[in-house]
Amino acid sequence: MKSYHLTFNQKIPLPLLKTWDFFSSPANLAIITPPYMAFKVTSDPGILNKMYPGMIITYKVSPIKGIKLDWMTEITQIAPEKYFIDEQRFGPYKFWHHQHHFKEIEGGTEMIDILTYGLPMGIFGRLANSIFVDEKLQQIFEYRKQKVIELFGPYIEEAK
Repeated sequence: MKSYHLTFNQKIPLPLLKTWDFFSSPANLAIITPPYMAFKVTSDPGILNKMYPGMIITYKVSPIKGIKLDWMTEITQIAPEKYFIDEQRFGPYKFWHHQHHFKEIEGGTEMIDILTYGLPMGIFGRLANSIFVDEKLQQIFEYRKQKVIELFGPYIEEAK
C-alpha cells in the first residue's frame, strides 16, 4: 500500500490551553470543516465534551457531492496540551493516522498537523490521490486555516 504524508502548520493568537480546549473537543469539528462536506458528528453528544484515549467518534461526511459516507475514528493517544492522535477505524481511507501537535509560542500557540493516509484499490487509489484526494485534503486544511483566523483572528508575529 502506498502511503501519503501531509503536514500543516498554523500559528493561533490564543493561549495554549484555549487552543487545546477548542481543538480537542470533537463537538467543534463541524465548525472547522467546509460546509460542502456536510460533516456531521453522529456520536452521542453527551460524550463529545472531553476527549480521552480509546474514544470512538462517528461521523457522516460527503467528500463528493451527493455521496454520504460513514466514518469512525478512535482517539488513540493524548498528551494534554501537547498532542492527540486520531486513527480511522472505518471509513473512506485504507489507512488514516492524524497527529495534532500544540506548542506554546510567544503570542499564542503553534499547531502542527501530521497526516499519513493510504487509499484502497491499489493503482486506482493512487490515481484517485493524484487526481483529487490530495488536492481535496489540501483544500480542507486551507479552509480550516481560514476558519480559525475568522474565529480567533490572525497571528501577528512581533518584529524583533
